[in-house]
Amino acid sequence: MPFYTKTTKMVPQFLFSFSLILSFLLHCPPTLAQSPAAAPGPPGPTNVTKILEKGGQFSVFIRLLKATQEDVTLNGQLNNTNNAITIFAPSDNAFSSLKSGTLNSLNDQEKAELVQFHIIPQYLSSSQFQTVSNPLTTQAGSGGRLELNVTTTGNSVNITTGLTNTSVSGTIYTDNQLAVYQVDKVLLPVDIFTPKPPTPAPAPEKPKKRSKAAESPDAPEDNSGAESLTVLNNVVFFGVGIVAVIFSL
Repeated sequence: MPFYTKTTKMVPQFLFSFSLILSFLLHCPPTLAQSPAAAPGPPGPTNVTKILEKGGQFSVFIRLLKATQEDVTLNGQLNNTNNAITIFAPSDNAFSSLKSGTLNSLNDQEKAELVQFHIIPQYLSSSQFQTVSNPLTTQAGSGGRLELNVTTTGNSVNITTGLTNTSVSGTIYTDNQLAVYQVDKVLLPVDIFTPKPPTPAPAPEKPKKRSKAAESPDAPEDNSGAESLTVLNNVVFFGVGIVAVIFSL
């Protein structure tokens, strides 16, 4: 009997405690539960100037890209086509080593050509420099005055333009479509920074061919008009003489 009595007394207490716990769970917000982390969104479009800004030492090259609107062209090629691009980006120190006033002496077309000369319309990984064919075609074009040659010596990548000799000093960005490398000198194309050959003078006009009669000094002169006039004068003189004789009779 005592055991039974004790047990029966515990039942109401247990039920009361359980009801308190249940009420707490029903009325309290689920602060302990954690919502799953949001999935990361798709990567944004490639932006060349933002990539260079993260590099922290390409402010002059970024200004040239924007001034010539080459940044718009590059971003369009990378995000709207399957085109691949390699950029040799000169550092700010590279531009500061140029002769004072060099950039200011260029017109808008020359500034655009200078920027384009640092852009290769193909993707080049560091290992592909060893097998690339020279001269490289740039966005500025091809030809003797726009030659860009790349050679390798061990792990060093050297670039020559005929006026500039420098090397790749670091990799800024690469994603198998875009590769951006740092160079410590501005790549100067011969097409801008050396005098262009003078335009050849137009060929002289060929003299008109003269007639054979005019070319021959022994050719007889055409006196048919003078002879006709002489005959006419003689006829007139003869007729006047006859008339005078008739009137004298």
